[in-house]
Amino acid sequence: MLPELRDHQALRRAFRWQIPPRYNIAGDVCDRWAALDPDRTAIVEVSRDWQVSPVSFGHLREASNRLANALRARGVARGDRIAILLPQGRCVLTAHLAAYKLGAIAVPLAALFGVDALAYRLGDCGAGVLITDAAGLAKTREIAEPLPKLRILISTDGADRDGLGWDALLAEASPDFTAVDTSPDDPALMIYTSGTTGNPKGALHGHRVLPGHLPGVQMPHEFMPQPGDLAWTPADWAWAGGLLNMLLPALHFGVAVVARPVTRFEPEEAFRLIADLGIRNAFVPPTALRMLRSVERPRERFSFDLRTVAAAGEALGAETLAWGREALGLTINEAYGQTECNLVLASCARIGVSRPGFIGKAVPGHEVAVVRPDGSVCAVGEEGEIAVRRPDPVMFLGYWNNPQATADKFIGDWMKTGDQAVQDEDGYVRFVGRDDDVITSSGYRIGPGEIEDCLLRHEVVSLAAVVGKPDRLRTEIVKAFVVLKPGHAATPALAAELQAFVRRRLSAHEYPREIAFREELPLTTTGKIIRRLLRAEA
Repeated sequence: MLPELRDHQALRRAFRWQIPPRYNIAGDVCDRWAALDPDRTAIVEVSRDWQVSPVSFGHLREASNRLANALRARGVARGDRIAILLPQGRCVLTAHLAAYKLGAIAVPLAALFGVDALAYRLGDCGAGVLITDAAGLAKTREIAEPLPKLRILISTDGADRDGLGWDALLAEASPDFTAVDTSPDDPALMIYTSGTTGNPKGALHGHRVLPGHLPGVQMPHEFMPQPGDLAWTPADWAWAGGLLNMLLPALHFGVAVVARPVTRFEPEEAFRLIADLGIRNAFVPPTALRMLRSVERPRERFSFDLRTVAAAGEALGAETLAWGREALGLTINEAYGQTECNLVLASCARIGVSRPGFIGKAVPGHEVAVVRPDGSVCAVGEEGEIAVRRPDPVMFLGYWNNPQATADKFIGDWMKTGDQAVQDEDGYVRFVGRDDDVITSSGYRIGPGEIEDCLLRHEVVSLAAVVGKPDRLRTEIVKAFVVLKPGHAATPALAAELQAFVRRRLSAHEYPREIAFREELPLTTTGKIIRRLLRAEA
């Protein structure tokens, strides 16, 4: 945890990692709290029909012990992969805890994954167990490829043909279980990358990944835990953002987490949830924040008292930052990381680390730099690639069964991110774009984020995505895909107006030479815009 200092440089000087030689995530986020106060609330479940049900640490300890015993009785052992395909709620957390107690490897899978995405991940990781619901079982039965290692299917909706029923399984098992003895470096969790290039890769993490995240959560959430804190994220808990940017760290701090299973982000509903539950701390991906902007006068219409809002996953943008101050009454703190090495850069307005257009500074405990292709550190203002120096407790152990891809991720001791950025003289890092997102036009290197942010300043624009379109003369031209706010018609005149809007505010070489209007944009399950699909269309 961060020391009680309110100066970034002092924090970096004073911070020391204190990771115990023996450590298990389940013992940290559940069992120690259950021993202190079994009735303490860990999860606040909000059903689809708005029924609110608190879930205690004591309940989670007993349920995860029962599940661990049931799985062990069926031959599940240390190192086995347990796939978890469930929406937010007590069951998905119980499954994680049981996996960690067994010394197994939890493999979270997004509830919105299609059949092909599931088939690849289940086959690649060699999962022996799949814990899901009726919808997940139905998808699994559509998989054409054989999955010979998948021998145990469990459904939270009850027994169904070859699927064991969750409630019956837990009822038959003992509530007492002694977790295996694990070290911080023992495998605990495998999260698949989004696969923007090639097949997704399983990023394998040790138990140390959770303590590695703590300072990176405390910075954007301004020294969580504070009295009255209550956490929530709309991000699927199968994503590193939902699981490691909010759920597990909050539970480590003893802060309860709101769980609401939804398949589509609805801005009005989100504000209602924040107000009705008294949510104080939210992690909201930038795309969802931009969607929240469609709600007019949220502080007048909803009585909420947010203390912190953190954003990560893609560039926040100065426009959304300004909206947050006006509409939410706070400064949205941006953070940065990857599935392989998460939350290593962050803002923290409380200690004065916040600058429009910049992610923030290096989180205490992490050495982050902008480097050249040879691994040397760039000069101030020079564009390069964000890199993190190893060893680092938040860094992955490696890609599952892919040592070459793991080796290719490093230049010496620098872990490459593939993200282009610039660092200024004060240590702030400005995100430019993914290697494959940066546009080369007439000799200029153009990052899409600044143009997207500029388009969002126009009163009729709801969402925007910018990509490079091949061009014989300029190598590439800037093309924008735009979603309009309700009540506005897509016309050539409006396209010309938006082009002029960007040209006036940025420059002649950055304005979009083509604009395409869309009803919606392709998004990943984590809420990021899938630019590769837009590039392919362009």
